[in-house]
Amino acid sequence: MNTSKQIVTPKEFLFAVEEDDKLPLDCGRTLRNVTLKYETYGQLDKDKRNAILILHALSGDAHVCGYHSPSDDKPGWWNEMVGPGKPIDTNKYFVICSNVIGGCSGSTGPRSINPETGKPYNLDFPVLTIADMVRAQQRLIEYLEIPELLAVVGGSMGGMQALQWSISYPEMVHSVAAIATTAQLSPQSIAFDWIGRSAIQYDHEFVNGNYDDEFPPEHGLSIARMLAHVTYLSDESMAKKFGRGLQNSNSYTYKFDRDFAVESYLRYQGQRFVERFDANSYLYITKAMDYFDLSALGNGSLTQAFAGARANYLVVSFTSDWLFTTKQSEEIVRALLNNSLEVSFCEIESSYGHDAFLLEIETLGRIVSDFLRNQLMEWRKDECK
Repeated sequence: MNTSKQIVTPKEFLFAVEEDDKLPLDCGRTLRNVTLKYETYGQLDKDKRNAILILHALSGDAHVCGYHSPSDDKPGWWNEMVGPGKPIDTNKYFVICSNVIGGCSGSTGPRSINPETGKPYNLDFPVLTIADMVRAQQRLIEYLEIPELLAVVGGSMGGMQALQWSISYPEMVHSVAAIATTAQLSPQSIAFDWIGRSAIQYDHEFVNGNYDDEFPPEHGLSIARMLAHVTYLSDESMAKKFGRGLQNSNSYTYKFDRDFAVESYLRYQGQRFVERFDANSYLYITKAMDYFDLSALGNGSLTQAFAGARANYLVVSFTSDWLFTTKQSEEIVRALLNNSLEVSFCEIESSYGHDAFLLEIETLGRIVSDFLRNQLMEWRKDECK
């Protein structure tokens, strides 16, 4: 395996610039002057049959792998999975990853400038859906002149986008790898998102979304992240990593401070998150996830929602993921099989919880690598018939 640093340069795609070119949204509004921050890796084949679109989770961005400079010491968020000689091999595939609209890593979002007012949108930004994010991504793929993607791959919220892609643009998707995801958010997940958004909105620095960049609602965003982070782990993984271990002493402080190691860990995660993420974006992205319900596209029937899909699917779940459970993955599989679509399903034994899709690289990588190789071979074989 090539272990040298893979250097990548972020790019921007600007569209909907002309007055008569707007990005329509499910809420009924439109966006103009839309920017998508994206990165590409590898080379597109002459037949344009090796393109893979990778879609990120809630707190992710376009930087899926590699480094931005030789001195950069922070690789992309899925660096163990994507790159030269890795499961999603950029020596073989042309990989694209973009930051979603509504995000805060270069794509148009609530802190972007509203071209109509010259001021940041903030809470005047339209409420988005997962389908809106996909709609913007489709414009990027069209701009790159790729008629059909070999695969659309995503975990968690990225998996939601991948499934939506196969329904919204069936003619553009040959295969889908939907990992640790769901076809609709459960009431429990919606409840967690509500609590996280409430923590942000009740922060006195929030100022109805019009906060100063120098004084963002750090306390509320940190609490939202700590709560969400708990849902990404499992009881078993937390017990193994922390147990009831104390942070700084061998006895309790008998104060309302951090006694336990797990408390310090969560506080650290919250502090790190506010350094790189925007509070308004957190509101918009979690709301988009709450609204996600593919069965609504089929009048309450998930089977009907996939009636027009034609992709081949890989669905992967993890045994300890209690956020997006194996049962939810099996519901997706049943709906796909009811439409006589080709489906492979794997449940991976793991103690990592929802975060397993980022951590179980050896097992997941082998499964995804085999799936992609088979899809490429099948596609090219069909072309030669």
